[in-house]
Amino acid sequence: MRLFRGLVLCSLFLSTFAFSQDDRLVLVGASYGKNVLAICDSKGEILWKHDTAGPEKGHTGHHDVHLMDNGNILFHDTWTRTQEITLGKEVVWDYESKTANGNDGKGVDVHAFARLENGQTMIAESGVGRFAHVDKDGKLVKEIPMGEGGRKKTRLVRMLDNGNYLACAEQPGVVTEYDTEGKVVWEYLTDTRVYGAIRLKNGNTLIATGSGNSVIEVSPEKEVVWDITKKVPGTEIELAWTTCLQELPNGNLIIGNCHAGDKNPQIFEITRDKKVVWEFDEWELVGNGLACWQILDAEQSALVRKKLAALKK
Repeated sequence: MRLFRGLVLCSLFLSTFAFSQDDRLVLVGASYGKNVLAICDSKGEILWKHDTAGPEKGHTGHHDVHLMDNGNILFHDTWTRTQEITLGKEVVWDYESKTANGNDGKGVDVHAFARLENGQTMIAESGVGRFAHVDKDGKLVKEIPMGEGGRKKTRLVRMLDNGNYLACAEQPGVVTEYDTEGKVVWEYLTDTRVYGAIRLKNGNTLIATGSGNSVIEVSPEKEVVWDITKKVPGTEIELAWTTCLQELPNGNLIIGNCHAGDKNPQIFEITRDKKVVWEFDEWELVGNGLACWQILDAEQSALVRKKLAALKK
């Protein structure tokens, strides 16, 4: 098993970091033959592992995963079934988009979801083209329509602080911000099968272009102000299918690098001046199919360690 390869700089231990890399935990969801959820520590040791059902009928991977405030994990066991499980591997919530709330026979798949502060779950239902909000009993509370012209085939979707939806669609390769009623309020068109996007603290949008083998930062005026393309400067890291993204409190960026082969890390952390300061390379665990992951912060990591310790008693 490959370990984390930390390209450790002195600055990693400055107070600007919310937590040290030694305390960092990584939640991963991989498929493409691996079909696994796992939590790893900074040495690459697997602290927790759960085998999932994996793809159905030619589909190829897990595309979203979240550690929730209660320490449970929200993931999709198949393309249409979203589940919440405890670290004790008990399923405590289950929602089947294929048949629920009017979807029976329509053709739906799910690539993104989120548990909201009000306890509801937002599920981005591709195909039928809606953001469905369902309660703990699976009742549809509200639905927001996705746009036309290929925008109903989503990939990553993230809820913004203002309640809007930041959604990626592979074809036509567009990042769209919808308001709470489904109106398009901002959009950025790429020429790639775009996968993921997040809204940064500075108000810009960071976009993982998927098949574009790049990550770009775009201003509200749609100007590209920062990017890495094809290869990370000063390293041997080649970018393949860029996927999930995360911004750390110190401004560093975490980037997912799926389908990049066994010579490249699946996740890496990069500074604003494009220095790689941390890599995740767990080929044996996740192989070439790690699309979704979450870097856990200090509070989340402490919660997970506490719950795992309790399970051992």
